[in-house]
Amino acid sequence: MLFTGETERSIDEKSRISIPAEMRTAFSSGIVYASPGGNDSIWLSPEGTFEQKASLLGQSLYPDEDMMDFEQIYFSQSRRLEIDKQGRIRLPETLLEKAEIHGQAYVIGVGDHLEILNHSAWEKKREANLSKLREIMKRLR
Repeated sequence: MLFTGETERSIDEKSRISIPAEMRTAFSSGIVYASPGGNDSIWLSPEGTFEQKASLLGQSLYPDEDMMDFEQIYFSQSRRLEIDKQGRIRLPETLLEKAEIHGQAYVIGVGDHLEILNHSAWEKKREANLSKLREIMKRLR
């Protein structure tokens, strides 16, 4: 499934957030991997996508120091979560704190994964990136 769009979501007092119904079908195994995003976000990946990316990372017999550091922090902070009957997951406090997410958040589709972002930070970033979209597209050619 290709994840697109954005939606506002509440995070309850138990650190739970509901995965949008239209996006939930990609998590047919009932498992979500939550991991730290490089842009102060929480990445949510379907089980197969997370495992596929993990297998690509570990292909070098002699990884350099940056790769070893990345793998240590990325995998130690990632969590395997189960989706409950109401379509919710309980987010780890460590990831919520790092991304400064509390109360309201945005869930956005980013191709092969979802991202959960601080509500006000995403609104500012979205507006800034929309205003320079043409420039970004030129650089990516």
